[in-house]
Amino acid sequence: MLLGAKEQEAVKQRLSTLTGQVKMVLFETAIDCAYCPQTKQLVEEIAALSPKLEVEVHNFRTDEDAVAQYGVKQVPAIVLVDEHGKDYGIRFYGIPSGYEFATLLEDIEMISTQKTSLSQKALDALQSLATPVHLQVFVTPT
Repeated sequence: MLLGAKEQEAVKQRLSTLTGQVKMVLFETAIDCAYCPQTKQLVEEIAALSPKLEVEVHNFRTDEDAVAQYGVKQVPAIVLVDEHGKDYGIRFYGIPSGYEFATLLEDIEMISTQKTSLSQKALDALQSLATPVHLQVFVTPT
C-alpha cells in the first residue's frame, strides 16, 4: 500500500464531501514507464476510499482511440472527467505525490462538486478570454 492507514482515513474524510461521480482515466504502459505501476496503485487506492470515484485504465501503446480522445502525450497520465464524461482538460503526468497529491484531491473535489476556489474576479477574467489558453504547471521537489 502506498497510503498508510492514517493517510487513508484523511483522504476518505476529504472525499466524503463528493457529490458527483469522478472518473480517473489512467494511461500506462508496461515498458519504459518507471512510475506506471505506482501510479496505478495510487489511483486504485484513492478510488477504493469513495463510492464516487472510479478508475478506467488504458494502455498508452495499444488504446490509440482513448489516447487520441484525451490527447495524452506521455505516461503515466491521469485524466479527470465527470460523471457525464466531460473532460475539463486536467492532466497529471507522472505520479502525483507530495504537493501534487493534494492538488489531485482538490481537482477531484472541484469536478465532483462543480465548485472552485477561484474568486469571482478570477472567474470573470477567465470568461473574458477571447482565445483558448493552454496552461501547464510543472512541479519538482527541488
